[in-house]
Amino acid sequence: MFTTYNEALEWIHARLRLGIKPGLSRMEWMMNKLGSPDKKMKAVHVGGTNGKGSTVTFLRSILEAGGYTVGTFTSPYIEQFNERISVNGKPITDEELLLLANIIRPLADELEETELGGPTEFEVITAMAFYYFANVQMVDLVIFEVGLGGRFDSTNIIQPLASIITNIGLDHTNILGNTYEKIAFEKAGIIKAKTPIITAVKHPGALKVIEEQAEVKEAPIFRLNKEFSISGHESLARGEVFSLSSSFNELEQLELTMIGQHQTENAAAAVMTVQLLHHAGLFSINVMAIREGLKKAYWPGRFEVLSEKPLVIIDGAHNEEGITSLTNELVSRFHDRNIQIVFAALKDKKLDEMIAKLDKIANKISFVSFDFPRASTGEDLLKLSQSANKLAVTEWPTYLLEEMKNLRDHDMLVVTGSLYFISVVKPVLCKNLKNITISL
Repeated sequence: MFTTYNEALEWIHARLRLGIKPGLSRMEWMMNKLGSPDKKMKAVHVGGTNGKGSTVTFLRSILEAGGYTVGTFTSPYIEQFNERISVNGKPITDEELLLLANIIRPLADELEETELGGPTEFEVITAMAFYYFANVQMVDLVIFEVGLGGRFDSTNIIQPLASIITNIGLDHTNILGNTYEKIAFEKAGIIKAKTPIITAVKHPGALKVIEEQAEVKEAPIFRLNKEFSISGHESLARGEVFSLSSSFNELEQLELTMIGQHQTENAAAAVMTVQLLHHAGLFSINVMAIREGLKKAYWPGRFEVLSEKPLVIIDGAHNEEGITSLTNELVSRFHDRNIQIVFAALKDKKLDEMIAKLDKIANKISFVSFDFPRASTGEDLLKLSQSANKLAVTEWPTYLLEEMKNLRDHDMLVVTGSLYFISVVKPVLCKNLKNITISL
């Protein structure tokens, strides 16, 4: 029995030692013991390589603007652990997390004694989310973000109203496969029988796999650039504007405050999902709620401008597709700036190609080590870089403070890479930025 929040959190984090164990058997065992909370809620399932968190946010924000109460289950966290289970964007309280940990702990201990083995950290948190939304805080809809892959992800025990696959990229290839098609097959595992699937996947081979799986499951499919499409995209100083066409209607000049052309695709998938739910009579959402929800949507750590003077941006670009989106935006928006990049990553990524893309646009690039089980060291990252102006950093908090102090009006600092690193670095940056004024 845990008596404090910190005890509960330490127990959850300690389960990282179990690593990743794909499969649904442990989740099904826990759900059976808990009285099947996964069957007591309306849900939407969101999978994909990049854009899951943003799509969840757009969908939640639109529904919230329409007057609904929406639960979300996302990962990893950026500002505090509790945000992984949230209601209308507000993380659960420390007291609620303590309650949930005390409910799941006995099950985890019992499960550990079976042939299935103990649940992983992610499985424990997923079980906590199911119990919370079924028994502690009932909501109108829960949006579950897939943790890894889809087919064997612990969230994949739900029967959702709709499923979304944002895009497909070469990530977690050691687990999901080393081709777009193999990864798409794993992602397509969230498609349920006769349940709508909305997708923004553009890679032809990956899309073909999703289409085949949708046909097998007799699931109506709605594809970007086919059943719905984007036009008239323009980048704003702090966001994007675009128009969306579908069989339902034409929505002109939809505005986002989240930065990046890729965010228009995530937003389009969210809007299409909302319209499907609306036309199925499950929710009532008007155009005003769509516009308001998109404009208000905010998701930390995604091309987030922490400061204008000095210009400091953080972005959780943790794979090649994410790095491509980041570098495209930096070249498009800040080609006249001196770009200084700080990069941290997990060692199970395709790091050589990611670093090569950053090398091309960085005037200076720094590689840092951080405390996480699968983190690469700054020295190992440095060896992969061909930049003429590069270095490895161990004491990154001190280094970042000095770098920010030395930024001039034509400079910018971009901190990117692992979302786990972004969650650690953001509070440090925000604290130090309060005491820094730009050098002219």
